[in-house]
Amino acid sequence: MMKTNDIKKGMRVQLFNGWYGTMMDNAKGNTRMVEVEGTYQEIGSVYSHDIAAVFVNGQMTRVEHTPAQLKCKQMNSALFG
Repeated sequence: MMKTNDIKKGMRVQLFNGWYGTMMDNAKGNTRMVEVEGTYQEIGSVYSHDIAAVFVNGQMTRVEHTPAQLKCKQMNSALFG
């Protein structure tokens, strides 16, 4: 497993909604910039707790979230369902 704060710019990620993207920053915290591939490609903020997996050396690795990221997820679920 890899912590979300260890994901570096340029790494490929998979989101919990099934979409894929490329990390666009080296930041740490509750939000990260990702170029998301879908019908259109766009760059935007993604909650760290929405990142499910990262590709390391061609292998998909699950992501481990920090307590603060899990708390943010709980808050969002309580507010937005």
